[in-house]
Amino acid sequence: MKDEMHPLRYEVYLGKAISMKVLQTERLVLSQLSTKDAAFLLELLNSPGWLKYIGDRGVKTIEDAEKYVQDGPMKSYRENGFGINRVSLKKDGTVLGICGLIKREQLEDVDIGFAFLPSFAGQGYAYEAASAILAFGREQLGLQKIVAITTQDNDASIKLVLKLGLRFSKLIDWPGEERPLMLFTT
Repeated sequence: MKDEMHPLRYEVYLGKAISMKVLQTERLVLSQLSTKDAAFLLELLNSPGWLKYIGDRGVKTIEDAEKYVQDGPMKSYRENGFGINRVSLKKDGTVLGICGLIKREQLEDVDIGFAFLPSFAGQGYAYEAASAILAFGREQLGLQKIVAITTQDNDASIKLVLKLGLRFSKLIDWPGEERPLMLFTT
């Protein structure tokens, strides 16, 4: 089945973000996050893998999660035309995780990011979503180079970025991290 690609769109209705479909794959739908995703984000941002490999973002309440999505993904949609997206199952809408493109001040290039709830690990969803996001970045946004960063002990993320075709470039110092992060590039 051929993936349908849709340009990123951001809309607001009565001050609330409306989540717009970004793209879909055989099994998944990737959509922009909105404040309606606060409960899911609260769970994801406090999952053991997120806390270990990405870090505590201080998101402890639904209100914190709403602010997180407003100040992060929704701001990125407005400013960059892309950002982190909700990943859900096409068949029933179950939300699995997040995946998308991020423009960070610390990096010269746009990077791909992803995180999934532990119960959906090892089922190929991260690879399927990240592959679609890489294709979207290249084909729809015209990005020649996309990078990824990860901690040196995050074996699952390292395995995924290598499977996506990115190659290790170098270690980089990162604010707030004791050890340098690994930088991968297309």
